[in-house]
This record gives sequence, C-alpha cells and structure tokens, in this order.
Amino acid sequence: MNKLKYLVLTAVAAAVFTACGAPAGNAPANNANSANTAKTVAAAPSKEDLIAGETQAWNSWKAKNGKYFEDYLTDNAIGMGNGGRVDKAAIVKRISDPTCDVNNFSFSDEQMTPLGADAALLTYKATQDAKCGGKVLPAGVWAATFLVRSGDKWKAAFHAEAAIVDPKAATAKKAEKKDVAEADAVETTSDGILTIEKEVWEAWKDHDGQRINEMTTKEMSFINIFGTHFATKADALKDWTSPGCDVKSVSISDARGTTLSPDVRFLTFMGRADGTCFGQKVGPIWGTSVYIKEGETWKWTFGINLPAE
Repeated sequence: MNKLKYLVLTAVAAAVFTACGAPAGNAPANNANSANTAKTVAAAPSKEDLIAGETQAWNSWKAKNGKYFEDYLTDNAIGMGNGGRVDKAAIVKRISDPTCDVNNFSFSDEQMTPLGADAALLTYKATQDAKCGGKVLPAGVWAATFLVRSGDKWKAAFHAEAAIVDPKAATAKKAEKKDVAEADAVETTSDGILTIEKEVWEAWKDHDGQRINEMTTKEMSFINIFGTHFATKADALKDWTSPGCDVKSVSISDARGTTLSPDVRFLTFMGRADGTCFGQKVGPIWGTSVYIKEGETWKWTFGINLPAE
C-alpha cells in the first residue's frame, strides 16, 4: 500500500499524532425531488471492494503516483513503520519519490472484518519484488489497513506491514534514542484504552490466557513482529500463552489515540519487554491496537507489532 518500509529506509521522520481524530462523517447531498437534505452514505463494504481499493493503492505506489493517496487516505491517516509513525503528507510525498522500483506484487489470504457500521479491518499477505533507495524490500509481508466510512467512500485511516521472518533467526535491533520516548505513557483520554493495553501486555507477560480472553473480543486477530498472522482468537491465545517468550517486565510509552468511529478506536505506541522470545532478546516495538466498545466496555480486537529501528 503506502510502503512504510520505504519511508523507513529513506529516513522519513515519524510524525507525532497529538490528538484523537474525529469520527468520519457522512457528507450531505441535495435531493432534487425534495426540499429535505439527505445524506450520501457508503454502502457496507465487501472484501472485494476493499481489496480493489488496496490493489489500486499498490499500483499507484508502483507508478510513483502519490495523487491517488490524497483521496484514498483520511486527513489524519497514520502509517506505522519500523521507524515509527508517519502522517498523510509524508506518505503522499514519498509515494512519488523516484527511487523505488516495483517489478510486481500479489495478495493472498485476504480477510475483511467489520468494525461496527462505519469502519473495517483489512488484512492480507503480500509478496513483492521491489527495491527502494537501493535496498531490497522484504519478499513477503503481512499487511493491515483500517478503513472508515467517509460520505459515499471508504478511506484508509491506517496502514502497516510486518515483514515475514523466521522467529528463531530474527535479531532484535536497537531503536535510536531520537525516535523513542523513554517516559512511561500517561492516559490522556477518558476511555481508559491505554490502561487496558498495559493490562493486556501484563497478561501476555504472565501467559495468563483467562485475563487475555476477558479483555478481547471473540473476533480478535493479531500480526506479530515476525510477520506471523493469527487469524482467530484461539490461534492468538495459543501463541500469547505459549512458553516461547520469557519476559520479566513490560512498559508502554509514546502512546497516541485515534478515533475511527464512536465505538472504534486505535492506539499507537512504543512497547518494551525485558526478556527473550524464541531465545532472542526482545527489542522495542512499535505497536498498534484496535479497540471496540461492547456495551460500556472497551475490548482489544486487533493488533500489529513491528520491530523498532
């Protein structure tokens, strides 16, 4: 899509998102047969419709056409890469940069999950033959895009890609100090999502499946730092409670919240764990988690984590 790996490779500075975005609104349209004002509303999306838009985005990246993203992205869109957050302006600018050569790409394992009536999650596996800034991009990635209803269109509000690697061969990389906020994150919204995120991390550290189960939705899914996609709650719980990771403590910093709709929000943050996974020391990660409000309770429903560089 917006090829965040490319933005990292070319050292685009992460943009700091300082406030929650407003829910996408429905644009009014004039009714020629009535004095009443009607609203033009996008139909419920199909997986095929969303994939078509995402495919066009990748083709636009291949053609170095940043203009498509000016309309495809929401104004407060966020891209997450190994170097952290990037905003819409940075994405549009870099898509048009001539240093990327994309020979081909393809999608598989596409999955669309509704996030209420006005938002949707799209995940898929992408293979690519591409080079940016003189560096070869990973041959395979798992990608996630959050889309929101905007009038009669569906627009992308977030995108990230996790490179597919062998967990036992991966080596943690040290994040540069300039890209990382060391102070523990402070809750700045009244919904308590950051508090829940910290509790989820603590439960993961403790291999506590019961606590994780209570804090997550039935439809939860996850893409980890190794580019492994866990499409079901059962698969994710099995991974999170397995003995593969031995962690003593966890922390979260530099957290920012974004609203997709009144009942759907996502959190981007820097996460750290003192310990090892599959025998490798755990490095800092850039994380993104989606929350859905069920009744009066916010629950974790999706996440994607990327190694911080």
